Amino acid sequence: MDKLKITLQYMLPKHLISRLVGKLAAARLGFISHALIKLFIKAYNINMQEAKFERASDYASFNEFFTRPLKDGIRPLDSDPAIIAHPVDGAISQLGEIVSGQLVQAKNHNYSLQSLLGGKEQTAAPFLGGEFATIYLAPKDYHRIHMPVTGVLREMIYVPGELFSVNPLTAENVPDLFARNERVVTIFDTEFGPMALVLVGATIVASIETVWAGTVTPPAGSSIFRWNYPASGLNSVRLEKGAEMGRFKLGSTVILAFPAGKVAFLADQQPGTVTRMGTPFANIT
Repeated sequence: MDKLKITLQYMLPKHLISRLVGKLAAARLGFISHALIKLFIKAYNINMQEAKFERASDYASFNEFFTRPLKDGIRPLDSDPAIIAHPVDGAISQLGEIVSGQLVQAKNHNYSLQSLLGGKEQTAAPFLGGEFATIYLAPKDYHRIHMPVTGVLREMIYVPGELFSVNPLTAENVPDLFARNERVVTIFDTEFGPMALVLVGATIVASIETVWAGTVTPPAGSSIFRWNYPASGLNSVRLEKGAEMGRFKLGSTVILAFPAGKVAFLADQQPGTVTRMGTPFANIT
């Protein structure tokens, strides 16, 4: 059955399916949207008491529900400047050292940091020998991404690609999964050096957005696009720790990369650890 699921992912028109689902999710269908939201809440046992608006009828479309804001104060931010906070609700898939330019995807599967970040050697170079973490957002999770530290945006890169599912089964069976899926790469300058924060698309992820650029995809492109940002001035983008930086419609994976010798993950952070946005993740060394 697992082999069949993987084979179907190779065969299906993933972009077409994802865009069609995206249009449905964005449509304001009245009681139909509300019924879908209620089914989703029940199927995934979502805790709506955390949401700013608790009733299905409070949302005009499925996307509004999926990117729902939380109640104020429900995710307290660790304000210690020496602590890196979790950027999302989810679960850690993998974390550890970037060895010989490779990140661990799953057992017996590694992939290239350079490919993940868009293919340029100079983009990947600052992170060689550093640390990385991959966090998977399940359908039930809060799907806004927040800054783990204060940073100034240096570059955003759109990388076209496939839209395989990013669940554990696929990660264990599809080589180079995160470096072959469509993604948005962001590079921030922080007090301890550069930080890469990568938003990876997946099947039925109909949109990836950032707070400074709005919707980055769709439409899907066939070429890599790069945007550079000034360190200061009117067009600079500075985001404080804990500030929202982007969101998924509908759910996927976030990958973080840090330079060598700058970050130490806390001892209780391991593959499988449940994450909550704003809680301690790592020490700045």
